[in-house]
Amino acid sequence: MVMIGTDSHKRTHTVVAVDAVGRRLGVKTVRTNSDGHLELVRWSVQFDEVSFALEDCRHLTRRLEADLLVAGCRVIRVPTKLMAGARRAAREPGKSDPIDAEAVALAALRHPDLPVAELDGPAREVKLLSDHRHDLVVQRTRIASQIRWYLHELDPDLLIPSRGLRRHCVVARLRVELDRVDGVVARLTRNLLARCDELNRQINALEVELRDLVRRIAPSLLSIPGCGVLSAAVMIGETAGVHRFRDKDAFARFTGTAPVPVWSGASAGKVRLNRGGNRTMNCALHMIAITQARGIGAGAAYLAKQHARGKDKTAALRLLRRRLSDTVFSALRTDQLAAAPASIVTALAA
Repeated sequence: MVMIGTDSHKRTHTVVAVDAVGRRLGVKTVRTNSDGHLELVRWSVQFDEVSFALEDCRHLTRRLEADLLVAGCRVIRVPTKLMAGARRAAREPGKSDPIDAEAVALAALRHPDLPVAELDGPAREVKLLSDHRHDLVVQRTRIASQIRWYLHELDPDLLIPSRGLRRHCVVARLRVELDRVDGVVARLTRNLLARCDELNRQINALEVELRDLVRRIAPSLLSIPGCGVLSAAVMIGETAGVHRFRDKDAFARFTGTAPVPVWSGASAGKVRLNRGGNRTMNCALHMIAITQARGIGAGAAYLAKQHARGKDKTAALRLLRRRLSDTVFSALRTDQLAAAPASIVTALAA
């Protein structure tokens, strides 16, 4: 088996081929366009049983990853946190593109259970739409803060309902009232209100589009009490195919809900809070836990049982998040089994 590691930049990809024991077999640099990627595929034909290892820098490697997958190549995603150990263990000191590419290949050889890339599917669409909606919400929050300060300057007695700037009727009423006021502050406020109203329309349209997508591809996930469309969209996009996790424990490590072991000798079984994992997924699970704690679903009863055992509120919610992680994993597997091709069904059933 030959592993080809890649060090990617905006203009070039430098690749290093190593064999199963880590010996360097060849080095090549290509341009970051389709012609360069085709040249790389032709160069790799000289080796047997080739796999490409790409450092998981999605914006730099996505085009290369897609072209390699279309060409029928096997592509492995290597997390960036594995690079430091691979560089320290390398025989060649220093830092260069070939050294970094070789470190990626060596890391892939040492960790045979790394995720294998696939062509983009519905999960990619959900993630793009969800991320774009989040960016628009951040913009709206910043603009709403500016509007409130300008309105306070114009009329301190003017009351705006909480989250009122998300509603078209409130924005329309404010624009009518500001038409009676002259000055730079009033003009800027009118412009900001127009932008806020446009953001409201875009955000609502994206939410409708996400609702249709999520209902089609993840009905089991939506059936979890407390899991709404936006939380489900986040989890679908961040998971990017639940079949790449071998079991619920691996998924819990990904979501940051599995505790980290910190024991030695007589302190067997001691663990601490996991502050790693995918924090976006962890936040989505926390929102579901908070919703269930209010009496929607089985979460409230579970928290009451943990409180009776002496757990405080924070520890009980932490345990509920882990329980929800297992539930989400099961729901995602159910949905993907219902929609996946035969190859993925076999992998999920294994």
